[in-house]
Amino acid sequence: MARKRSLFLLLIAVLLSAPACNLAALAPTPRPTAEAAWVAPPPKESPTLAIPTVPSQEALQSPTPDPPRELPDLRTEEVEYVVQWGDTLGLIAQRYNVTLEALMAANGLSDPNLLDIGQVLLVPVPDPAEPAPDFKIIPDSELVNGPASASFDVDAFVRAYGGYLSSYQEEVDEKLVSGTQILARIAREYSVNPRLLLAVIEYQAGWVTQSNPATANSKYMLGNTDYWRDGLYRQLSWAADRLNYGYYLWRVNAVSGWTTLDNALIPADATINAGTAGVQQLFALLYDEAAWRVAVSSDGFYTTYASLFGDPFELAYEPLLPSDLSQPELQLPFELGVPWLFTGGPHGGWDDGSAWAALDFVPAGPLLGCYTSDEWVVAMADGLVVRAENGAVVQDLDGDGLEQTGWTLLYMHVASYERVQVGTYLKAGERIGHPSCEGGIASGTHVHIARRYNGEWIPADGPLPFVMDGWVSAGAGILYEGTLQRGDQVVVACECQDPMNTLQR
Repeated sequence: MARKRSLFLLLIAVLLSAPACNLAALAPTPRPTAEAAWVAPPPKESPTLAIPTVPSQEALQSPTPDPPRELPDLRTEEVEYVVQWGDTLGLIAQRYNVTLEALMAANGLSDPNLLDIGQVLLVPVPDPAEPAPDFKIIPDSELVNGPASASFDVDAFVRAYGGYLSSYQEEVDEKLVSGTQILARIAREYSVNPRLLLAVIEYQAGWVTQSNPATANSKYMLGNTDYWRDGLYRQLSWAADRLNYGYYLWRVNAVSGWTTLDNALIPADATINAGTAGVQQLFALLYDEAAWRVAVSSDGFYTTYASLFGDPFELAYEPLLPSDLSQPELQLPFELGVPWLFTGGPHGGWDDGSAWAALDFVPAGPLLGCYTSDEWVVAMADGLVVRAENGAVVQDLDGDGLEQTGWTLLYMHVASYERVQVGTYLKAGERIGHPSCEGGIASGTHVHIARRYNGEWIPADGPLPFVMDGWVSAGAGILYEGTLQRGDQVVVACECQDPMNTLQR
C-alpha cells in the first residue's frame, strides 16, 4: 500500500533508508568537532526544578555489561556492485562501509563523478577502525517512551529552565505549535523517551538551558543539513527515528558496527545495551570518528544527560519486556463478513526505525488512490481510546489511560470523519473509524496496525507472534513481505486483489 520501500533489517546496519507508510520525514546542523561538542552548563536557579548532580569521573561507574551478543560479522571478502540509476560513488562507498578513496583505487577511477548505469564496481573489504567503547550511556527505558517517562511533564521542565526552547514556535500541519508540543508529539508517535529527546536538543543546540544559543536561527539545529529536514519538527522526527533504528537493530542482533560521517567503520562492542546502541547510531550520522568517540564517552552526551536529569541508570525501569510476556487475545480489525486484503507484511511501526511492528490491510475494492472508505476499522480488543489525532488512534488495553504502560494498539490512517473520540472505552469489534490516507505518508487508503508493550514496539515477525482470530503473522525477511497463517490456510501479503491475499472474519 503506502510504501516508500526502505531497508530496515537486512542483517547489517545500512544507514540509508526511506520512510515507511505512516511516518514523518526528518534530519543534521553544523557538526561540532571532537573539541567543540556541546556540554550543557548548569541551569539557572529555579524554585520548581532541582538541579541534578553530575557524577564525577572518579565516582562514575559504567553499569554491568550485558551478556555479549552474537553480532553479524564484518564483511571479509570483496564484492561486486552494479551501478543503479541515482547512485553516486560516495553513496556506494557509505553503503558498503568503505572510503571513497578506497573504492576509487579498487576500480582505477580518477573522477568520482563519472559513473555509468550498469557499470560493475569491485567493492574492497572495509578497513575497520578501533572498536567502539563499551561505556553504557543510557538504559533501555530511557530510550523508550515507557513507564519510566509516564509522569514526566515536558512543558513544566522546559519552562523551569527558561531556555530558547521554552519560547520556540513553528508551523506544523498548518498550525502554529510550541517547541514542547512538538517534542511531546514526537515522543508519543515514535515512542521515544522525551527526556532523551530533550538531552539530544541540549547536546546539539543548547536550546534547553540557553536563552540565546548560537543555533537559535538555524533551520538545522540538530545537525542534519538535508534541505528537506528543516525546522525542529523534522529534525527531531529524524533523530527519534534514528534512535529507534539503532535500538531495534540491536534488539535483533542485526548490526555489526557504525559508520561515521567520514566513513570510518567502527565495530560495535557486543556488551552494550539497546539504548546505548540507539545513541551511538544517532551520533554516527552526525559526527566524524573523533567527535563521535567524544559524544559516546562519559565526557560527552552522558554528561549533558546527567546535568539535566541525573544518572540515567538511576531512572531505569527494568525489564521493559517481562520474560513471560504474552499477547492478549486479539481479533482482526474489521467487521464480520466483510472481505479485506492483506497488503503489507511486517514493516516499521512508526517510520522505518521502529521495528517491523506493523501490518497493512485494505478493504476489498479500489487499490489505488486516496479516499475515505465506507468500511469500518474496528477494535481488535477491549480497551480505552487514549489518542485520536493526525490519522492515528491508540487503544490502551490495561485501561489506565497511559500509552507508556502495558499493551497498546495503534490504528493508523483512520479518517477524522466518524472517528472514535478520546476517552471512549471500546469492546472488541466496536467501530473505530474509516480507513483512509490521513496521517503520515500513504499512497492509498488502508489501515496500518501495530502493537507496543510498555512503549516498546513489538515486531510482527519476532518471537512474540502477532495473532488475530488465530491468524499468525510471519515475515519473509524482506520489508512488507509476509504471511498470515491459520491452520493449513495461508494468506500472502500482496499489493494486489487476489484470493491469495483476501480474508474476512
